Amino acid sequence: MVRRTLLTFALSSVAFPALADLVVLQYHHISDSTPSSTSTSVSLFEAQMEMIADLKLEVVPLQAGTERALAGAGKSEQNQLAITFDDAYDSVYSTAAPMLSSMDYPYTIFVNTEAVGRHGYMTWEQLAELEQRDGVTIANHSADHAHLARKPGETSEQWNSRIDHSLDAAQATLEEKLGTEAPLFAYPYGEFDAALEEKLADRDWYAYGQQSGPIGESSGATRLPRFPMANAYGQLNSLPDKLQSKAFPVASDELPDGVMTDNPPLLSFTLPPSMEASRLTCFASGQGRIDINVEDGEVRVQAPDAFNSRRLRYNCTYPAGGGKFYWLSHQWLDPQQPED
Repeated sequence: MVRRTLLTFALSSVAFPALADLVVLQYHHISDSTPSSTSTSVSLFEAQMEMIADLKLEVVPLQAGTERALAGAGKSEQNQLAITFDDAYDSVYSTAAPMLSSMDYPYTIFVNTEAVGRHGYMTWEQLAELEQRDGVTIANHSADHAHLARKPGETSEQWNSRIDHSLDAAQATLEEKLGTEAPLFAYPYGEFDAALEEKLADRDWYAYGQQSGPIGESSGATRLPRFPMANAYGQLNSLPDKLQSKAFPVASDELPDGVMTDNPPLLSFTLPPSMEASRLTCFASGQGRIDINVEDGEVRVQAPDAFNSRRLRYNCTYPAGGGKFYWLSHQWLDPQQPED
């Protein structure tokens, strides 16, 4: 298991209340002219922000909201929300930032530092301007936006040198250019493995992936979920379920490393006694709803067919009452598949 120097919290083995959790939204481009797979249209982004306001959800800074959720400090059923952007694209500066400023919503921009100033990205001057605004946090998205999980054939020495440079050079550059050193990191492509989680834990940084779900006291500080909000995933008809979802009450330390050893991979965990496996629903990327088996009290989830993609997810939900759902997303990585 990954050692975590940040706080982790045990779950009760009896019935649990649906406490307020943190839902983190993940964006890239806010634009009508950039690649659809990583873009949220301007009209959709505006409608998403309006829905957040209509639901009266509190938008909070990412670090404070994460710490509160991990500590189980929310005593109401109303979630908090955090907004994040990966890569520091220029459309965030020109389009998203003015909207968010007008609504007084805080947000975090994760920066891969070597891309700053290139075509389509913000400049250091623009980042410095935003960083001075109340509620804006600039954080680490690596130096080079490389695939950080260990590569096939890569020695331990090579991997350690490559990762230490990518993490620490980016953090040093952010401190030099902007005077910021937030303990927040977003994994490029959402990819991580147990060894990489150790690197983040050693630095006492919170680390965020691209698997969906809210953050709660069952979450792991180095594999924190976010809901992708690109056009394909952020449509308004499904957004209320995501915004009001609850962290799945299974401790992250009980879940396996995300690197696949078998194809299709097996996800297994033990439900709290107050939950019935028959009410659990799970889906696999590209394969739709998949069967759930229970053996000796352990839930076992495995897709019927092998995958040929580098990244995939199993998503599971369970009714939380009041039309809300507990939400678990486990990301798998097959490092044998070609990099993006």
